[in-house]
Order: sequence, then C-alpha cells, then structure tokens
Amino acid sequence: MKARFLAGSAVLALMAGAAAAQDLKFPVGEGAFNWDSFKAYDEATNLDGQTLKIFGPWRGEDQVLVESMLAYFTAASGVKVEYSSSENYEQQIVIDTEAGSPPDIAILPQPGLIADLVKKGFVAPLGDDTQSWLADNYAAGESWVGLGSYAGPDGATALYAFPYKIDVKSLVWYSPDNFADAGYEVPQTMEELKALTDQIVADGGTPWCIGLGSGGATGWPATDWVEDMMLRTQSPDVYDKWVKHEIAFNDPAVVAAIDEFGAFARNDAYVAGGAAAVATTDFRDSPKGLFSSPPQCYMHRQASFIPSFFPEGTVVGQDADFFYFPAYAGKDLGKPVLGAGTLAFITNDTEASRAFIEWLKTPIAHEVWMAQSSFLTPLKSANPETYATDVARKMGDILLNSTTFRFDGSDLMPGAVGAGTFWTGMVDYTGGKSAQEVADAIEASWPK
Repeated sequence: MKARFLAGSAVLALMAGAAAAQDLKFPVGEGAFNWDSFKAYDEATNLDGQTLKIFGPWRGEDQVLVESMLAYFTAASGVKVEYSSSENYEQQIVIDTEAGSPPDIAILPQPGLIADLVKKGFVAPLGDDTQSWLADNYAAGESWVGLGSYAGPDGATALYAFPYKIDVKSLVWYSPDNFADAGYEVPQTMEELKALTDQIVADGGTPWCIGLGSGGATGWPATDWVEDMMLRTQSPDVYDKWVKHEIAFNDPAVVAAIDEFGAFARNDAYVAGGAAAVATTDFRDSPKGLFSSPPQCYMHRQASFIPSFFPEGTVVGQDADFFYFPAYAGKDLGKPVLGAGTLAFITNDTEASRAFIEWLKTPIAHEVWMAQSSFLTPLKSANPETYATDVARKMGDILLNSTTFRFDGSDLMPGAVGAGTFWTGMVDYTGGKSAQEVADAIEASWPK
C-alpha cells in the first residue's frame, strides 16, 4: 500500500498497512535519515498496482539488504517489486535480453557488459536531466557520468546507467598501535608515503606486505596497484584511453606506472619476505604480517574487503585502520579514487522503471542501506551520520572528498587482457622481467 503523510504532522507517519510497516527496517520519522526526501518522493509518486521486476547481483545477505531498501520504494511509490538474482547473473541478463524477456531494471557491476547491451539496443537512455543531476549531486560527478555513459546503437554517447553502491580500492591498511609505537604518522601525500617507507627501513623494519597469489587469478592485486599509480601519475583522460586501448598498453605512461608499483614491490628491503615472495604469497595471507609481534610489515594496500582475511577478533578502527592511498602533491592531479560498484539501468522502459531511477536520487534510498553494512555512496546529500560504523563513514568520506573516480581498469578491458595477460604479466614483472617487456607482451595479447 502506498504511504501517505498527515499534513502538518510534526512526526512523519506511515499510513501503510501493518504488514507493509513491518517490512520497513527503520521506523519512518526516526533517526538521522532524510525523511523529507522520502516524504517528497511519496507525495510526488503514485503508482499503486504497478509491478517492477529487478534483476541484480545480490544474493544471500546482500539480497536481504537490497530488499530492505526496496521496501521503502514500495511504501512510497505503491510499486510491487520482484527482485531476483542468479549465480551466473552476467550470462543470464544476456540470455534474457536477447530472448526479449528482460527485467524492467537490471543492476550489474560490469560496465563493459552494460556497454555491450547498450550497443545492441537493449537499454533505454536515462536522459539529460538525470545526467545533469548526477554531475551536480555526486562528488566527482563528471566521473560518474562518464562511468554510466556508453555509445548507443546509433554511435552517439549518452547516459544509460546510474551508479549505486560503490566500493573503494585506494586504501592502505595499518596497525595504529604499531604506528604509535614507532612514532609514525599517516602520510598525506605520495611523497610522504615514500619518505615513510624509507624511514621504516632506516629504523630496521619492513614497510610493506604485498601478495599476488590467488589461485587461477594470481596477479590481480598488482593490477590494482598499477591502476592506482596510473591515476596518480597521469590525468584521468590518459587512464580512460589506456582502458579503452586508445593508447597502447606499452605506452610510456603505462610502463612508468608499472615501474611505480615496482618501486615498492621489487625492492627487497621494502617487502616482507623480499621481492621474490610477492608473487607466491597469497593475497589473503599477505596482510597478516601487520598483526605479528614484532610486525613483519607496517602497511598493506588493498580494497575495502580485506578485513575479511584479518586474524579472527581483529577490530577495524582499533587493531587495524586505513588511510587513503595518497596522490602526489607535486603533480596536481587532485584526489583520485580507484574502485568498483554497481550500476542500475532500464531494460524495459516503463513508468515504474523511470520512477525507480528517480528513487535512486533520493538520500533515503542510500541511507537505509548505509545504516546497515557494505554500502558506500558518493551522494553529497546523503547524511554520513547514518553510516552504521565509523569505518564505513571514513570510507564514505574518501568518496566524498575525491576529485576523480575511476572504475577498476582491468575489469573494463577485454577478458583476455584484464583477467588474463595483465594478471600473468604482473607475476612476470615481480619475477624480474622489465616493465617494458611485460607491457609489450600484454599489448601483443590485446584482441585485434
């Protein structure tokens, strides 16, 4: 049932039925949520009786979380949502769209796959108003417009996908106790990070733990390093050209970024176990050196998920913390952030589909998930106080303070490269091959 509000009431009150009210995780009108955005959307939207089929990547606990957000959309719009997912969701969405039986809304974490669906004419453009809204209301807004824009069947580029639920990769993890004991401060620039690296060596310690092992995917952690270094040594348009192969993989800019990674990973004094251990150390085991006594290392660069592999009982924010992988002060490239995330797009253009995209513009559509777990947003109007933890809030601040956001480059490249030769090339590089040799080989592997 659609929610309605009592005019002039000091407290927002849901007039939905009891069953619908029980589905809402947080009582309307309570807490730090932007209930005004919920009220305004509710008053402007009346689609009682309509149904919206959403197909996304979230299963298990993540499905519970997204459905807790969707319950508010239903309460405010009157639209009944049918959410579904699949273990092989990437293949399933292609099958469904090509068979002429797509969902109304699809949500995917693969911009390259979305680009293919757009080019085939299976996705509806979101329009200039949404493009302007995204540019104005997301931190580093033009970055998000670029991420969701693709060439349509006619070759013209337009906004087709709305970024929602973001992950941050530009993080360095450390033990606050170890830093305090040694008198180290969190570096604010890449110059300071390199100086700290040298200081730790001078003090008799080892600065970094780095591990590339990941079974059949061994090498992928190094691709994140190189992507971060591209964003810290080159302008965002050079990064974009690299990902799209508008400059060659063995372009001097890319070779230099690989060597920036090597300055850390190929120095025996900088890495726990020495440079030879980098390729053979499993990435899940590599951060454990932060917690040994004495510490085997002081820093570990990895994405927001890595605490899952910290020793049992580790409390993030106390036993472990993180800081932004900093940019060079002397290069004037702002504060770039590397990450990933999901994008929502319309595969069946209905009134309810359009209403859902409008819903994603409301702070409440973000805050309900922020207040639980595993959700970050660059939406400037979402209240950061609704984040469930200080850790999530701090990651959210990194997004809000970013000047550029770029999606994981290897995920945007052809699979044979981004999930193939780029991985193996990084293993070869840490094993002793030159950056030029490795880049030449990866360039030769790029599909013609």
